[in-house]
Amino acid sequence: MATYKKRGNKPSTKEERKKKVEEESTTAEVFNTLDEGASKAETWVADNQKYIYIIVGVAIVAVLGYLGWQRFIQEPKETEAANEMAQAQNYFANAMNSAGAERDSLYTMSLNGGEGKYGFLDIIENYGGTDAANLARYNAGFAYLHTGNYQEAINHLEDFKSDDEILAALAVGGIGDAFMQLEQPEEALDYYDKAASMRSNEFTTPKFLLKASITALEVGENNEAEDYLTKLRDEYPESPEAEQVPVYLGQAQANN
Repeated sequence: MATYKKRGNKPSTKEERKKKVEEESTTAEVFNTLDEGASKAETWVADNQKYIYIIVGVAIVAVLGYLGWQRFIQEPKETEAANEMAQAQNYFANAMNSAGAERDSLYTMSLNGGEGKYGFLDIIENYGGTDAANLARYNAGFAYLHTGNYQEAINHLEDFKSDDEILAALAVGGIGDAFMQLEQPEEALDYYDKAASMRSNEFTTPKFLLKASITALEVGENNEAEDYLTKLRDEYPESPEAEQVPVYLGQAQANN
């Protein structure tokens, strides 16, 4: 009786056997290359172990140093600056609710200090890099704006940096107000436009859309004025500024 002998996966031809050998050779070369690479890496680590430890040590010291600086230097400095600025903020708040010479005097005291306490300018000088110093720039800018020192207002408001929804737009719009007082409406328009577009909310956006439209009319940019007013009317119909749209929109359309 004949018996069937299973041949399995053994190559049956010379070409197949040659191909099999080449594949095995290639696989061996790959593993040899990996082994050589691993060996070189191990050798490099061993040879440079001292420098690796130094680099890791420096990184650890830097992280610990930053955490220590943040906790023991920066945070106390922030607290101290905020406490020192409290009196200046009181002067500023009272000035906003006053009029005439008293108002100007309170704004000046908010800038320069009083009753043995720092003003905004002192906070900026002595507590640079703190949140309090940054906010002091904002307040100082508006104190200068309200007392007629428009260039200083621009300087301080430009230095103020914030991601706050309201304050960021008000600072940019305040620069526009200062340029208007300096009789530079073209520059003012640029800042009003920026203030209106940098945030979208029911308070600052309609406020500066209206200012931008009025300024655009003043410099003869009637198409721009119409665009600002149309946006104000369509997107912020419930705002107080929207009530003034018909008057100014009529002017813009009449001049086109």
